[in-house]
Amino acid sequence: MIVRNSRAILLACTALFVFGAGFPAYSQSQEEEAASQKTDRVTPLKKIVVGAGQRKIAIDTPQAVTVLDQKDIDDLQAETIGDIFKDVPGVSIAGSDRVFGEAFNIRGIGSTEDSADGSRIVVNVDGAQKFYEQYRMGSFFSDPELYKSVEVLRGPASSTLYGAGALGGVINFTTKDASDFLQEGYDNALRLKSSYETNGNGYLGSSIFAHRFNEGAEFLAMLNKRGSSQFELGDGTDLSGSDFQSWSGLAKGTFHFGDGDEQTVRLSYQHWDSDANDQDYAQTGTQAAFGTVDRHVVDDTAVLSYENPVSDNPWLDLKASLSFSDTSVDQSDGTLGGFSNIIDADYGYRTWQAKLQNTSEFSGESWVNYLTYGTQLSHQDRTADSPLATSPTPGAIATHPEGTDNKVGLFVQNEFVYDERLTIIGGVRGDFVWRKPGDSTATFSNAVDVNDQAFSPKLAAHYKLTDEFGVFGSIAHTERLPTLDELYTWSKGTSLDLKKEKSNNYEVGFTATRDDIFQAGDNISFKTTAFYNDLENLIATTGTGASSYFYNVGKARIYGVEVEGAYESDYAFARLAYTGTQGQDRSDGVNYNKPLPTVPAHKIAFTLGGRLPERDIEYGTRVTHAFEAQNSVRGTAASSGSTPNHLVVPAPDWTTVDIFASWRPQSGEMQGWQVQASVNNLFDQYYRENTSNDYAKGRTFKITLSKQLDW
Repeated sequence: MIVRNSRAILLACTALFVFGAGFPAYSQSQEEEAASQKTDRVTPLKKIVVGAGQRKIAIDTPQAVTVLDQKDIDDLQAETIGDIFKDVPGVSIAGSDRVFGEAFNIRGIGSTEDSADGSRIVVNVDGAQKFYEQYRMGSFFSDPELYKSVEVLRGPASSTLYGAGALGGVINFTTKDASDFLQEGYDNALRLKSSYETNGNGYLGSSIFAHRFNEGAEFLAMLNKRGSSQFELGDGTDLSGSDFQSWSGLAKGTFHFGDGDEQTVRLSYQHWDSDANDQDYAQTGTQAAFGTVDRHVVDDTAVLSYENPVSDNPWLDLKASLSFSDTSVDQSDGTLGGFSNIIDADYGYRTWQAKLQNTSEFSGESWVNYLTYGTQLSHQDRTADSPLATSPTPGAIATHPEGTDNKVGLFVQNEFVYDERLTIIGGVRGDFVWRKPGDSTATFSNAVDVNDQAFSPKLAAHYKLTDEFGVFGSIAHTERLPTLDELYTWSKGTSLDLKKEKSNNYEVGFTATRDDIFQAGDNISFKTTAFYNDLENLIATTGTGASSYFYNVGKARIYGVEVEGAYESDYAFARLAYTGTQGQDRSDGVNYNKPLPTVPAHKIAFTLGGRLPERDIEYGTRVTHAFEAQNSVRGTAASSGSTPNHLVVPAPDWTTVDIFASWRPQSGEMQGWQVQASVNNLFDQYYRENTSNDYAKGRTFKITLSKQLDW
């Protein structure tokens, strides 16, 4: 009753605020202008957050947000997408370090063994939503080299703008642009890059060509080749199936036109391709019993977007996009004949999406208001085909049912800023979904169409007590509808009576920042967030003897603290990321101390480094410590909820040390060169994340060289 009442109150307050505050923007604050202009000495918490309404830096948002820019990604020398998130609080990688075995985990929500986790965490590439689910496979296939920035929004409050059901949060990837490489006075740029790492003899070859046709048109073309043999763990053994080879590329055109060239059209196409023979079928964790398979994975993303700020009309600030996403996995020649219907098969997801939003701005003497509203439409086809002549439906796959998912989302968000100190954000979103089983699925399981809707209101506030200190808080509700997989999997009968998952999330926190501490121009920033998330009707797989393959578990509770801190100066820098998360399985209504297996161990990552600005050299060390955890997903059918089959076992603590250095000469004969070098897991620690099924990489030396030519 309390939860139901609080939800009603939240809806009422949100509606009152969103629709009752309809009262353009004046210019951004001096602090924001300074943050947007400074590029070399800005802490992560002073980076601009992409979103609707007033432009903000991360420390001033009433939500936990982390922004990684191009320099951050380059310095990490990431081989897989999962390597990017080492220092992001609240984020861990589930599954394994294999390229095909990674999935995201945010605040204890996410695993590789539950099909729903791809929808509990919304992943976007240039605004195109990505989703993939397949037995013993990861959920996102791409190359870190394609991206210039990554934004992580933690918590269900992200659902308003990005889609109902983001129980964990949202991850936004942004691809590179030609303007990132074109220097003033030059119309062409060619960047060549190569990297090598000792563990697995991993390599990368990358080339980028950027061209400016005129002041209003530019084009970028990129081609990458990456590969590795099996890499070693800390105990000297190889991780079976960790070898891979992949090609990836990006073509992107940007066009500016209209008064002041303020209108922008972008057209991009991204391709990732890996074709390997005799690859381990099980990629999310070592399972030799599943044998090997020849596997060809292809991921395509195409986006056409349009932006028009209409600077002379405060009522209009338009953004529109049309995107296409296609992920396919073709498998053949599997060595495990008894499972040929899933070993030798073709799997895929194809999604069309359109989004239109507008922001209207109103202002008074000491306040400004931004009203953002829009719609998001999508059509998704889930495909599967097997050579097995299964009766009565030849070619159908019981664990990967075909179907279509049509969705219409409507959203509105209002942001009110008073005296540049108080910010109040209210929003609500409704998603209306129509699911239909494919012909083979409906024939075999007698499945029927399922239609439903989900609502996601939120209310958040941030207040600057002084120029140096601030407090914030939020309350958000979101609902996640069952996926095609959960509804129509017919291994043990369809699950058409599933209830939607619900989340009530509460957050409070404080921020602190100060300039000119030890020298002119330096800065220290901290942001601390405490969160409390009540979850109900969690969907998970059942054990033997149940009437449905998927069912609603019941209730869970996840709560914790995240701390993100940074120091920046010309001669030194530091980073701090701490995450302490607890999760309780409350499904039986009695034992509230049973831990959730997908909640990551408490972890702290501390980076300390120095600079020699006169020589353009940067160096440092990173120490990461994970505390002992009382839960582990190893050897279990892990999900974001819990099932009777979960084997909850302790996971020991561990510590790793990395060292790194970079050289980016800004003048002289070597200008245009970049060098990055690092040693990861310096002491060859044999360890495993408690959210992973396999042990992690052992000691790895890395070196990266790049050179840019301008003409």
